Amino acid sequence: MLKKTVASTLRLFPNKEEKETMVPYEEVGDKKDFLIDTQIATSEISIYYPAAHDYDPLPVYINLHGGAFIMNNKEMDDAYCRHIANHAHCAVVNVDYPKAPEYPFPLPLHQLYEIWHWLKRYAPELFLHPDRFAVGGQSSGGNLAAALCLYLKEKQEPQPLLQVLAYPMLDFVTSHADKPEPDKYRAKFPQAAHFLNESYIPDRGDMGNPHASPVFAEDVSGLPPALFLIPEHDAFNPEGKRYAGKLKHDGVSVDLHEFDGCQHAFTHLGPEEKAEEAWNLIETGLSRSFYSTL
Repeated sequence: MLKKTVASTLRLFPNKEEKETMVPYEEVGDKKDFLIDTQIATSEISIYYPAAHDYDPLPVYINLHGGAFIMNNKEMDDAYCRHIANHAHCAVVNVDYPKAPEYPFPLPLHQLYEIWHWLKRYAPELFLHPDRFAVGGQSSGGNLAAALCLYLKEKQEPQPLLQVLAYPMLDFVTSHADKPEPDKYRAKFPQAAHFLNESYIPDRGDMGNPHASPVFAEDVSGLPPALFLIPEHDAFNPEGKRYAGKLKHDGVSVDLHEFDGCQHAFTHLGPEEKAEEAWNLIETGLSRSFYSTL
């Protein structure tokens, strides 16, 4: 009950990442909203179609927003999804996944897996290419993107063409007190981060599950190429690098960019020139993945 009360209170605070976007708002060719019934919960998604494109059906990028698994919604990424659609020349699927503590691990991952297959199933009607998907996200969204790839591997199903991991949360086992937290208040009171973590993973025995903490996956061979965007001053910097190293070791192509002087959520909070660089890297990476083999 306490977790739900605190989570509900946190959701009342304004999301500062929505106040001023780091990319300009752009018109797209179309935006379609859908409610998808899954076994977990009903999920809202938005599909953005680029203003101009030469390919039909379109490749697909699935975007997963951040928010520590307990707050925020897909609307915080509206401007970025528009920008990616127009500049990477793809359809962008913006997903509202269910939040903890009401929907703890592994429910958001399982719902994402259902949405993945829903998109594949209805790809022809949606003018999407069923075999040219990529997935990515920021912070908790980056965790879910990485976990989805591991989940697909476990089920021996085809992988996305690219996973985009922006300052992902990848290690729930290591105490936040042992992470390089730059925020003096979070560093002084790591129990706040522990509360957020336990809201998503109430059973501590699950914290080492690779679907929760991908850094503990034993075999990551066969996973899709990964684009990492890692701020220098971020509690999750070491675990991002650790996972990148694990992928490289198992033969996965990794493109890692560390952003000097930046902190967590810099893609949404700035500095603006660094954020623009990051979004350009995402768009370039997606374009190469989607179109280099055509």
